[in-house]
Amino acid sequence: MRGRRSDRMTINIQEHMAINVCPGPIRPIRQISDYFPRRGPGPEGGGGGFGEAPAGLAPLALAPPAALLGATTPEEGAEVDSYDSDDTTALGTLEFDLLYDQASCTLHCSILRAKGLKPMDFNGLADPYVKLHLLPGACKANKLKTKTQRNTLNPVWNEDLTYSGITDDDITHKVLRISVCDEDKLSHNEFIGEIRVPLRRLKPSQKKHFNICLERQVPLASPSSMSAALRGISCYLKELEQVEQGPGLLEERGRILLSLSYSSQRRGLLVGIVRCAHLAAMDVNGYSDPYVKTYLRPDVDKKSKHKTCVKKKTLNPEFNEEFFYEMELSALATKTLEVTVWDYDIGKSNDFIGGVSLGPGAQGEARKHWSECLQQLDTALERWHTLTNELPAAAGAFPSA
Repeated sequence: MRGRRSDRMTINIQEHMAINVCPGPIRPIRQISDYFPRRGPGPEGGGGGFGEAPAGLAPLALAPPAALLGATTPEEGAEVDSYDSDDTTALGTLEFDLLYDQASCTLHCSILRAKGLKPMDFNGLADPYVKLHLLPGACKANKLKTKTQRNTLNPVWNEDLTYSGITDDDITHKVLRISVCDEDKLSHNEFIGEIRVPLRRLKPSQKKHFNICLERQVPLASPSSMSAALRGISCYLKELEQVEQGPGLLEERGRILLSLSYSSQRRGLLVGIVRCAHLAAMDVNGYSDPYVKTYLRPDVDKKSKHKTCVKKKTLNPEFNEEFFYEMELSALATKTLEVTVWDYDIGKSNDFIGGVSLGPGAQGEARKHWSECLQQLDTALERWHTLTNELPAAAGAFPSA
């Protein structure tokens, strides 16, 4: 039975689309990198811009990545350093502030929050914490760590971590490594991502705000089949090579804060042992039991030796002890103050950690500190000094004392 011409067949939208599809090659789905070309921070990365949109894309595709990541806007006046990266977005972002206080020789690190961290546990969450290292340098000596936030991919820490004894030379040459890790009580803690910030990007007394995507661990120039122990040795040798490029080929063993003052009334030198920072670890537990010895040389009778108390299991001891040397100013000008730091051990010889000499034969800050003390009488002058592995000849005479 033929239908009338006026009776038209109805076709649903799905059938209509299927009928009218034009055959041709299947076009690949655009990657997110097509919308947000990778640009690193700084001049080499184009100043953090996002470039021109690919052909056929609406301007809306160039929306700032911070808006997509839900990053908060920093306070007014805070300098922002942020960028987006396809390779690292899956690891999450970290927000923090850095402030170098030149007057007090301290570096303040404010770890604020992280967002969108990579899940590390079977429940799809993580137990993240942040640890800091100053490179080059002994990892155990200068490691700082935040508390662990449980079962979250968007942790909030709001913790302030401080490095003491940071000099202008450190700001010029050192790099701050910020790692985010997942704490696991049943096995080894797992690495999530890291950020490395050259301290030369900081300006004295100006807080700098960062909101940066985490990156994968920087690979070493070694075969991928290397064991963890060999990778650690390779890392140590690389840092040691950088240290040996410095003046005198001396290894840095930490810092010590000394106070010097010549009293015109008491006619003598007052030496203050304030504190030490980032000492080298000498014990198997990764710490030391440090104490400090001072003496003036030449000292034939060995009567000028003074010694602080021992601080247990620490690489950042605080002593706040003072020693007095009764001596005329003219005679003191020919003397050298030897300061050595030792690790106390029971039943065997104590281990030498590091030392520094202040006097007319010293160099750099050590000589400058000594000269200012003799010129500015009755004035307490505090300075940070770098400890090296050079053992003074006089100190070697009584290592176990």
